[in-house]
Amino acid sequence: MRNFRLDDESGHQEALFSWAAYQLGRMPELEYLHHVPNGGKRDKATATALKRQGVKAGVPDVVLPAVRAGYHGLYIELKAGKNTTTDNQKRWLEYLRQQGYYTAVCYGWQLAAELIERYLLHPEELTQEQKTITMR
Repeated sequence: MRNFRLDDESGHQEALFSWAAYQLGRMPELEYLHHVPNGGKRDKATATALKRQGVKAGVPDVVLPAVRAGYHGLYIELKAGKNTTTDNQKRWLEYLRQQGYYTAVCYGWQLAAELIERYLLHPEELTQEQKTITMR
């Protein structure tokens, strides 16, 4: 894997997807792992156009549409450093959890990778808590 700037979330996103590419042989479902590019700095015109096209604030960053342990799929809000979840992100995660998805907030790509591996390869280890988990 190449070196990534890990001082912001975009570097952690790149590292996670690089890791996923290396793991396809073990976990072929990772072909469908994807990032929802709702965040980031944009000029006002672009932000307005994206909003008209359906971009919604708070949607989790990473999605894995693979059924495991009774869950419809996995949604991860990936954080870096001291960033915390916004109220919108918390609302989305709670809604998705109520709809039968496994939801998590992971601080750093390594914890997200560990969760994805556990979700795909060891679903019996998933917590059955009735809330979004946070991994620090």
